[in-house]
Amino acid sequence: MLSYDLVVVGGGLAGLSAALAADPGFKVGVVSKVHPLRSHSVAAQGGINAALGNHPDGADDTWEKHAFDTIKGSDYLADQEAAELLCRRAAAAIYELDHWGAPFSRFAAGTIAQRPFGGAGFPRTCYAADRTGQVLLHTLYEQAVRRGVAFHDEWLVTDVVVRDGRLLGLVAYDLAGGGIIPLRTRAAVFATGGYGRVFLKSTNAYINLGGGIGMAYRAGVPLKDMEFVQFHPTSLYVTNSLITCAALTGLSQLNTSPYSTNILMTEGARGEGGYLANAAGRRFMEDYAPRTMELAPRDIVARSIQTEVDKGNGFEGQYVHLDLRHLGREKILKRLPGIREICLHFAGLDPVDRPIPIQPAQHYSMGGLDVDASCASRVEGFYAAGECACVSVHGANRLGGNSLLEAVVFGRIAGESASAYLRGGPAASGGDRETAEAARALNARMQAVRARDRGENVFQLLNRLKRLMSDTAGIFRDAPTLGRGLEELAELREAYRRVYIFGSCGRYCQEMVVLVEFEHMLDVAEIILLGALERRETRGSHFRADFPKRDDAAWLKHTIVTRTDKGPRIEYRDVRIGRYAPQERSY
Repeated sequence: MLSYDLVVVGGGLAGLSAALAADPGFKVGVVSKVHPLRSHSVAAQGGINAALGNHPDGADDTWEKHAFDTIKGSDYLADQEAAELLCRRAAAAIYELDHWGAPFSRFAAGTIAQRPFGGAGFPRTCYAADRTGQVLLHTLYEQAVRRGVAFHDEWLVTDVVVRDGRLLGLVAYDLAGGGIIPLRTRAAVFATGGYGRVFLKSTNAYINLGGGIGMAYRAGVPLKDMEFVQFHPTSLYVTNSLITCAALTGLSQLNTSPYSTNILMTEGARGEGGYLANAAGRRFMEDYAPRTMELAPRDIVARSIQTEVDKGNGFEGQYVHLDLRHLGREKILKRLPGIREICLHFAGLDPVDRPIPIQPAQHYSMGGLDVDASCASRVEGFYAAGECACVSVHGANRLGGNSLLEAVVFGRIAGESASAYLRGGPAASGGDRETAEAARALNARMQAVRARDRGENVFQLLNRLKRLMSDTAGIFRDAPTLGRGLEELAELREAYRRVYIFGSCGRYCQEMVVLVEFEHMLDVAEIILLGALERRETRGSHFRADFPKRDDAAWLKHTIVTRTDKGPRIEYRDVRIGRYAPQERSY
């Protein structure tokens, strides 16, 4: 049994920030499902927000204005104290990253470059071309290695061990060796990312199954606002004609799937001046957000695109165009090189010469583990930060550029809070017996599944779940569809009882990874559907066709779901309103 004072689960920006912020006097270990540099933070492209005032049009920007934009963008479901904390700490976070060597893009005067992003009153998004997440992740990883942080790469945490509301330990599955490892720890920070692969069309990495959220929920940590799922307006769509065209170019890394690849096309492309156009060549956003056009918040732009497609104004009934051609070759190569590279390799087109086919896809989870502004949960010794957590800074809709900021700011806060707890908490976890029992139970379960020679294939179940969620909990929702989703989910849960795996090898067995995480995915999906069914209003990313108006009188509150022996229990908590009174959003 390995022993730590603090275990950080997840090696992305939030997890590394927590590990770096932890008191150096404590023994800290980072457990990551993949090598940290393959964490999903690496996929963030467009930038990270802070009111630096470096852009000529942003000289009057302040953290208070950043906070207002964040709260307004959240459709007033954000807890305003938390949003203000995020924005107050933003500039210091950027300067720290800068001093650590993050290679931000620069203006001619040498200041950190900033670009416009959707829903922002000023250009406040700091960036490194269109590879911001990648360079920030490398920067933090370098610092963690320099400080001697212990890493356990390619370990999947499977269980959170709790007794009487206090964390005792964790159990991990070593993907490379096939072994099961009990972990003694006095505190844990979960930074396990989102659940995007619960949906069929998602910009998320294939590792984002939501298992961290689900296993903490099973251990007694409530979930908050899970019905709020962000659909990014612009993900790459590859048609058969484009695949044929790309094949003729001889590109070696082509994705030949007949489905959309749904690779993220950064909001930075619209921040740099890109247009959205329908099949008639018209910039249709003037019908939906006439003042801000393509730079309206993501929920509005995603619904607008889907509405155009549903009205028959899209291409092949599937997509619209993101047009960058007017930006010119030099600007595209300097500001959006990654986007161009993706288009060349996966769609066989050069955005310098041709528009990009795009469609909305699941992108981010505003909801997550219920934690306060110190990142503490109801379970003593358990903290969470990043996309798996819901401090409630994003409310019903996240603004672009705020996710990397949240990961860095609240990751640091989680590390600081866990350290403060350790200084005054128990000298030992005292849970060796329970943690060892949990490890043995996992091993017995794996062996029982391996002993079966027939049943349900776990990958087929996963695909069924993805289609179910995309069909019933997508951009537009209503009661009959959500109810059908819950019924089909119950059938899936029953089928999961009969699951088996083909492979016999315990090393790098992805079947086993999905099998272990799938029961957590079922819980996550159920809570998304339940929360969406019960919330009888439209707010931010949650659009109810049968309740198309926001209802502050009845629904200015958070959805809190707790696991019980009888199933999920839903309660509600008032949103913490501060200086900004809720008002109608207009862009």
